[in-house]
Amino acid sequence: MKAEDKKLIYNLLKTADAYECGFTRDKFAVEPDFTDGTDNTVVEPVESRSQGDLTKFADTNLPPNESTPITTTDNTVSTGITLDELNAKILRCTRCGLARTRNNVVPGMGVEHPEVLVIGEGPGHDEDMQGLPFVGKAGVLLDRMLAAIGLDRKTNCYIANIVKCRPPENRNPMPDEQAACFSFLEAQIHILKPKMILCMGKIAIEKITGQNISINAQHGEFFEYNGIPVMPTYHPSALLRNEDLKRPAWEDLKKFKRRLDELQSN
Repeated sequence: MKAEDKKLIYNLLKTADAYECGFTRDKFAVEPDFTDGTDNTVVEPVESRSQGDLTKFADTNLPPNESTPITTTDNTVSTGITLDELNAKILRCTRCGLARTRNNVVPGMGVEHPEVLVIGEGPGHDEDMQGLPFVGKAGVLLDRMLAAIGLDRKTNCYIANIVKCRPPENRNPMPDEQAACFSFLEAQIHILKPKMILCMGKIAIEKITGQNISINAQHGEFFEYNGIPVMPTYHPSALLRNEDLKRPAWEDLKKFKRRLDELQSN
């Protein structure tokens, strides 16, 4: 394969990935060297993207602004997508089967420049009906937990989920559903640039870190996502089922607050 053909394929993958995410990810920040013939250069595939998915980006019959992302004069993908524009993309999403059973998509809610991003696993019944995250009983408890350490979705937090549509019967989101939705969360983090991330429950922390996590053993520990400190704690639903977990969750929150205060003082 010629170098120019390799470069063409690489740029197609880069453009498709940027279109889906709303920004150019670090994996495409440095262009590899391309040479003619057979060599060891491997273009990393875009996660969860089939060849059929990629063909739509070359379709000139798509509506304006849907065929390719905006580019700058030096042919790099623009990173200027706004939160409103991203949420509009999320609301139109039909990437997985959850789109067929949802009542409403739940992109997220909160302030645009938050100190903290709170991540759950997915919407429940109340969230699905209202199109807002954490508005049922677990949401009321979450608001109280956040308020106890000076956080509020109306002033200094943003709340989102790994998946933006309710899994039927509130089951855990399947791995393929998480994968289909994760680039939206990546884009939200890129736009919001939170100082810290608080993950509610096992599914959220495992997807963010890419690790197998025991929430019972590792709640309150610090991890990292692209340089951002991340802590998992118990999901509010778990606290409603088992009040014995409230004390360790409170200790987690106090530890989280101390770290946040340290970051803000620097």
